[in-house]
Amino acid sequence: MLLAVDCGNTNTVFSIWDGENFIGTWRTASDWRRTADQYFVWLNTLMRLQGIEADITDMIISSTVPRVVFNLRVLADRYYNTRPYVVGKPDCLLPVSVRVDQGTNVGPDRLVNTVSGFDKYGGDLIVVDFGTATTFDVVAEDGAYIGGVIAPGVNLSLEALHQAAAALPHVDISKPQSVIGTNTVACMQSGVFWGYVGLVREICARIKAERDVPMTIISTGGLAPLFQQTADLFDAFEDDLTMHGLQIIHRYNKDNGLEDEH
Repeated sequence: MLLAVDCGNTNTVFSIWDGENFIGTWRTASDWRRTADQYFVWLNTLMRLQGIEADITDMIISSTVPRVVFNLRVLADRYYNTRPYVVGKPDCLLPVSVRVDQGTNVGPDRLVNTVSGFDKYGGDLIVVDFGTATTFDVVAEDGAYIGGVIAPGVNLSLEALHQAAAALPHVDISKPQSVIGTNTVACMQSGVFWGYVGLVREICARIKAERDVPMTIISTGGLAPLFQQTADLFDAFEDDLTMHGLQIIHRYNKDNGLEDEH
């Protein structure tokens, strides 16, 4: 029974894998001050509310917030008597290679997306992840991560606009009825929504031109379904891409004889 944890800059997702399916998924705000005891009480309470009984024996973590990892390691040791795999650490092997400039630290979330995307769709792939940042991960024909693009996230852009311009309100992103807004909120929503449609379309087109091969474009992340409404922007949407990748990486490490160390 595997506990997979994906810690992003904004939210942390916990999912339990029973060997065939994810039987429960829960989300909490990412906070490095949250202790192992707090994680356990929170998770155990939610499991009981859903009638889930899981004897967790393994754990894998992907975290873009390094300070969170310590307490997650304590959680694994204290309550589940296991040493977790941490994506991006030397003792956590990847089933794909990483071909970037020497000394570059690739975000673990991007590595997990690469593994998962390659497993589901094969190579020559662009993974667009709508998170705190909007990232574009480029996957080669053999499944290797070969680089990408990082842009400000949609909500981050809206928040920056609100904070920098005193007269502009805080608004939620949505697809506007028309491009031309007839009030301030509609103008801001149109600018951000269609601006990001243009950003995604242009960056993907340039990646394809630079690679000079047909490429599949998939989207994931919290706001991906909103942009999935735009015709021809993506070939597919994947809601559980990261969790799927985490269980693949965990299985790969177990199959390569590292279980005795964890």
